Amino acid sequence: MGAKTKNKPDKNFMLRLSNLIVDKRNLIFFLYIILVIFSAFSNNWVNVENDLTAYLPPDSATRRGLDVMAEEFVTFGTDQVMIDSITYDEAKRLSDTIAAMDGVQSVEFNDGKEHYCQSAALYSVTYDYDESDERCMEAHEAVLGALSAYDLYYTSSFENTSEEIITMEMSKIVVYVAVVVVLVLILTSQTYAEVPVLLLTFVSAAIVNMGTNFLLGTISFVSNSVTIVLQLALSVDYAVIFCNRYKEEHQTLPVRDAVVVALSKAIPEICASSLTTIGGLAAMMFMQFKIGPDMGICLIKAIILSLLSVFLLMPGLLVLFGKWMDKTVHKNFVPQIPFVGRFDYKTRFVIPPVFVLLIIAGYFFSAKCPYVYGYGSLTTPQLNDTQIAAQKIKDTFGSDNMVALVVPAGNYGKESQLLEELSNFDEVSSTLGLSNTEAMSGYMLTDKLTPRQFSELIDMDYELAELVYTAYAADKEDYGKIVGGISGYGVPLMDMFFFVYEEVQEGYVTLDDDLMDTLEDAYSQMSNGKKQLQGENYSRALIYLTLPTSGDETYAFLDTIEKTARKYYPEGDVYVVGDSSSEYDFQKTFSTDNIIISIVSILIVLAVLLFTFNSVGMPLLLILVIQGCIWINFSIPYLQNQGVFFMSYLVVSSVQMGANIDYAIVISSRYMELKDKMAKKDAIIETLNFAFPTIITSGSMMALASVLIGNLTSEAAIAGIGQSLGRGTVISILIVMFVLPQLLLLGEKWIDRTSFAISTPLKRGTWKGTTRIDGLVSGEISGRVYGVVNVVVDGDVNVNLIYGNAVNDEAEKTPAGYIEESLASRADDDVAPTRTSDADCNAVPTRTSGANASGNNGDDGNNIKMEDV
Repeated sequence: MGAKTKNKPDKNFMLRLSNLIVDKRNLIFFLYIILVIFSAFSNNWVNVENDLTAYLPPDSATRRGLDVMAEEFVTFGTDQVMIDSITYDEAKRLSDTIAAMDGVQSVEFNDGKEHYCQSAALYSVTYDYDESDERCMEAHEAVLGALSAYDLYYTSSFENTSEEIITMEMSKIVVYVAVVVVLVLILTSQTYAEVPVLLLTFVSAAIVNMGTNFLLGTISFVSNSVTIVLQLALSVDYAVIFCNRYKEEHQTLPVRDAVVVALSKAIPEICASSLTTIGGLAAMMFMQFKIGPDMGICLIKAIILSLLSVFLLMPGLLVLFGKWMDKTVHKNFVPQIPFVGRFDYKTRFVIPPVFVLLIIAGYFFSAKCPYVYGYGSLTTPQLNDTQIAAQKIKDTFGSDNMVALVVPAGNYGKESQLLEELSNFDEVSSTLGLSNTEAMSGYMLTDKLTPRQFSELIDMDYELAELVYTAYAADKEDYGKIVGGISGYGVPLMDMFFFVYEEVQEGYVTLDDDLMDTLEDAYSQMSNGKKQLQGENYSRALIYLTLPTSGDETYAFLDTIEKTARKYYPEGDVYVVGDSSSEYDFQKTFSTDNIIISIVSILIVLAVLLFTFNSVGMPLLLILVIQGCIWINFSIPYLQNQGVFFMSYLVVSSVQMGANIDYAIVISSRYMELKDKMAKKDAIIETLNFAFPTIITSGSMMALASVLIGNLTSEAAIAGIGQSLGRGTVISILIVMFVLPQLLLLGEKWIDRTSFAISTPLKRGTWKGTTRIDGLVSGEISGRVYGVVNVVVDGDVNVNLIYGNAVNDEAEKTPAGYIEESLASRADDDVAPTRTSDADCNAVPTRTSGANASGNNGDDGNNIKMEDV
């Protein structure tokens, strides 16, 4: 042989990394087993927040008001208990029975329609303990136990069963989703044994993701519920891409080597594919409503852990199940769909204009989508026991819309005037605060009483009352009242009762038994009222509205309440807090978050696509298609006049942009690679035949999983996400299959003209001996050659290497002996598009199957001729 070059390249980094992962598979199996076992236990450490108001922006009025109330006031546990089919006399007897039970502070019940209606009784039960006190739950259970013989319905302010209910519902959903996944994988797979490989990869990633959520501190009930299902639907592509890569390489290489080469190619390909999904989810991180960052972090973590599971665990599983995959090959259940390609080609001048009109209409209709910000006007396919009870009580007795008004403490007169003014509004049915709460004999808690009035009220000796008032003035260092005469000294009734009670307890004042009983009863009631309505720095009043919880009229009146309160407290903080105020703040954040989500998700995905396609036109086209799908998706609720929970749009629009655009990428990248190699019609047909298995696999999983979530949970927020995402995924599949091809046919010239791809400089090489060439070349190989080649040449080579690799061996080798060394070159052989079809596999030079079966990496030793390429 002639002179030979000594510049033989080393194996590239991806190949070395892939070799390491495959060779250390037993260690990785061991580590994953430990990690999965740990995660199964650590999942119990996850703190779940069930209150959406906890995710309001910290500077929102409702969030600040809730923080003040939590710090300043005690909120006693309450129940609304309804007994159906009962006489009034029996209901009154039960009222007295409940009131006498330990732990019960009071029971509101009378013969008015608000408590007895249609042979049903409604008790408002208040307990002696704070909502968070375990004794409150014990008293609550005792009351329910005493009434268990009756037809009973109840709602509680403190018994939070939503986490338990959601967990039970999601467990059922996960089982259904698992069945769907197995069926889809069987129908879309080529070997039965690849199904357990994919399932083990999915399940391991899901368990590890759930088990590591405790590292995030507290997550929302939404994230805790839907992440496992969305993780499967969003990341299924990664495992399928790797599995298909392996099967392609295994046509010419034994199991281990095929896994190594496939992994080296799949890592950059899958990472690039995941960027659009992660980019769409990352947009949620910019939301003011903190449920967005919460879900964004959880889902991005889930995607990353899925990627690691595919890159680390799945290679070993493929080696382990490789022989079984060879033995369980079955016919392809996914049909070819040339009729779709033919339809798309024939309608290329019809469908695009229709689609443009459709997305314009979608834009305007989606802008009018009836978004709602609370659960009151939403219905779910499933109702849990709590929802059934609440609906029963509402249907029988109606419902109140109550908001709390928090103002600076210390001026009972201002508070009284404020509540009186608010009571004059038609939108207010009643108000309740310290200044208008009756204490005894027509006196309000904050009314100022003189010594004589106080002595007459509680039947105390007047001289003793004067002595007590004198002691009170001295305690408050109000010596002028003592000097000027104590008889005209007025003290708020509540304050005097507290002072007298303290003096009695310390032994400074002695009262007879009857007076002591009166004092203790009054002190208990006033003390409980004060704990709920007055704190160290703030006072709280309850405003009962005649307006519904949701609606622009209600939100506008909340502004009126705040404006009215600020007239009396111009310098202090004023807060209006309640379900209506929470929804009002949700509405405010939604208007901003909607814009943020749309712009950020588009920009991030656009940046990823720019570098994926090296073109300006293609990213803009794909984003227009998917954004059009989103607009069409949220036009449907408007046309159906069906409310959509605002959070559903924020979450689904991010996921749909980040995940569904992968379907468009599959079709676009394949068509752009084929359009110059065959007729346009054939290119479209081949593209859709190639893309359909990938799209139907991940798309059907996403759609079916979302539909199951939307129809099998009673939680309105979760159900809304499921329904919207399922509908959106189906729309995206239909659009990319029946609209995108026509857009590509008409827009390919524009896409090409906006390309900024940089041409690879020519590499001139002359070799003799055994040379492996992978790439696009122009020159002579014992005769002039131009084209994409994957060959081993035993002879003279004189070519221009436009892209790819050429490796010359100094020692004389047959092509069979060279193949193992050229695996590094094969790892770089990515001339084909990001996803390859079965037809592409035929372009790989065929090697003797017997050698592969025996584990030898070679062929029969004959030189490959050019006519075989």
